[in-house]
Amino acid sequence: MSVFNPWKALQALVAGPVLQAGVVLSIDGGVATIQLPGGGIVQALGDATVGQTVFFRGNAIEGEASELPIEVIEI
Repeated sequence: MSVFNPWKALQALVAGPVLQAGVVLSIDGGVATIQLPGGGIVQALGDATVGQTVFFRGNAIEGEASELPIEVIEI
C-alpha cells in the first residue's frame, strides 16, 4: 500500500537551480568568477576562459553561451 506524501509531491513540482548566464571575470584553480547581467558576482566550477559568456547552474558551468545582448527585467 502506498501513502500519498504531499511534501514529496510539492518537491517534484519545484524546479532545481536556475540556469543562468554570465561573463567570466577570472579563473583560479578551476573556479571561475562570473559577473551576472545585473552586476552580481558568483563563483562556479568548470572550464572557461576570461571574457567568455557561460551558462551555469548552481555552482557548475554547463557550457558556453552565445554572445547575444542580455536584457534584465526586474519583476
